[in-house]
Parts: sequence; structure tokens; C-alpha cells
Amino acid sequence: GLETKMNKGMSLIEILMTMTIFALLGMIVTSAIALSMKGTKKGESTIKVRESLDYALAIIERQLRNAEKVEPCSNSDPHVLNYLDRDGAATSFSCVGVGGADGYLASGSARLTTTDAAISACSLVCQTGTYSTPPQVQVDLTSGSVTLTTKIDLRTY
Repeated sequence: GLETKMNKGMSLIEILMTMTIFALLGMIVTSAIALSMKGTKKGESTIKVRESLDYALAIIERQLRNAEKVEPCSNSDPHVLNYLDRDGAATSFSCVGVGGADGYLASGSARLTTTDAAISACSLVCQTGTYSTPPQVQVDLTSGSVTLTTKIDLRTY
């Protein structure tokens, strides 16, 4: 009679197919992990940039609110803002190398923004006030995808 033969092992093709399926699954999982890590790093760098710009704006705001005066108030160069600090000493805020790989915001000669936040657009504009409104400084800063704008009313006028 006919005997049925029982195969107790796997054929070479079955083994190769199983290995191929696991290799594909491994590649998919690896690329998914890599993408999520990249997204996390981008998020962290955006946070660093925002913190750097926030810090710079806080210093500018504090210094200008306490300033004796900003002169000239209708500044012709939006990259430089000259003012007299509360002790009457002449100093300035300036946008240095804006749009370059290492653009930054400076107070006097001291750097206010970190190297993580290369400034791509920067504007420091003083608008003269009227008899009823104080002069105002508008600060616009851009680094990467982060743009911050603030208006600072000057106390002394």
C-alpha cells in the first residue's frame, strides 16, 4: 500500500520566507523609531530657540523700561537701537550678522542670544510718542521657525 510520509522539518523556502518577513518588520520598526527620535530632537531645538529669544526679549524690555531715554527715537537703522541706561550711560542693542549662519542679538558687545538660535530676521524700531502716548519700541526677532514680536512702552518721555 501507499504510505504517507510525515515531514517533521521545514523546507528551505519556508525558512527563507520567514526570515524575509522578519527582516522587513525589523526595517519598518527601526525607521519608525528613527523618525520619532528626529521629531523629538526638532522639538527640543525649537524649545531652545524660543527660550533664547524669550531671554533676549526679557532683557531688552527690562533695560528699555528703566532707560533714561532712547535716542534718536526714530532710529534710521532698524538693526541698531541706541539708548541711555538708567545711570545715563550710552549703550545699545544691535542685530549682528543677521541672516548669516551665526546671526545674533547683542547688548553693547555682549551676545544675548545663544548659538542655537541663529537670528535670520531682526528689527528694533522706536516710534515717537505723542503728548498722550509714550514712545514705543517694537522688537521683531526670527530664528528658524520661531518668530517673536513685542512692543515696549517707554516709561520716561
